[in-house]
Amino acid sequence: MGRLTAIVLGSAAGGGFPQWNCRCPVCRLAWAGDPRVRPRTQASLAVSANGEDWILVNASPDLPEQVRRASALHPRGKTRGSPIRAILLTGAEIDQVAGLLSLREREPFVLCATASALSLIEDNSMFGVLPPSVVTRRTIKSGESYALPGDLQAEFFAVPGKAPLYIEGDDPETTSETAGNMGVEIRAGGARLAYVPGAAAVTAQMRQRLARADAVFFDGTLFRDDEMIATATGSKTGRRMGHMPIDGIDGSLRALAGLRARRLYIHINNTNPILVEGSPERACVTSKGWEVAADGLEVAL
Repeated sequence: MGRLTAIVLGSAAGGGFPQWNCRCPVCRLAWAGDPRVRPRTQASLAVSANGEDWILVNASPDLPEQVRRASALHPRGKTRGSPIRAILLTGAEIDQVAGLLSLREREPFVLCATASALSLIEDNSMFGVLPPSVVTRRTIKSGESYALPGDLQAEFFAVPGKAPLYIEGDDPETTSETAGNMGVEIRAGGARLAYVPGAAAVTAQMRQRLARADAVFFDGTLFRDDEMIATATGSKTGRRMGHMPIDGIDGSLRALAGLRARRLYIHINNTNPILVEGSPERACVTSKGWEVAADGLEVAL
């Protein structure tokens, strides 16, 4: 068996970077072709322990382009065939599930998600293009370990957050751990990585779990909690959206200080100045030992 390897298929939050309708200060740099920023697709990860069988974590709307860019995911062997064996969903937000519709060519794989996430998919008739006779549904529960193709083990864990945007209502609960927002730990050969693209807070149990990991991909949506308000791009704070900020007394930089793992921010909103190489915000996170994940980055453990 080879090394546990993750490929960052996409590193941006919903809408990608630059966002199609945005001229915030960071997006303006991208539209102008400033070399300090690079375009990014919506967050997703590909993981393998043998280089042959690949597991995706979430299926972003950009999935077809992400597959084209990642040679490890290209078709191989017979006329039709894919090395993608399973897709794990940490939730049912649009930027986590819309890419499934691009996998409707009757290629078998296993779809793993909580009962609540699978229910939202089954309730939407569009996903009928992925019949269970071809795409096997597997209901997962928090805290239980599951064997996956390619000698991988996965364990989902609850993370404080909220329901998907399209069902959240006017005053969603964002601080509770529910089956609607999950993190996932993937293990192989003694190595383990954790993927948490959305977190409203870090609990003691989460901190203990992340302390055991060799690599942590963590919610980097906003640098400051009021970032979207300050840039006139939205009216909600990060926490109202289910995302704790990076900076601040109760931000993720402080909450996760001292982890031994390789630490990478992912699911980065288009307004976040850590996207700008050389910015004070980028310098802040790198000085604390964090990396800013980029599309195409490969992490081998």
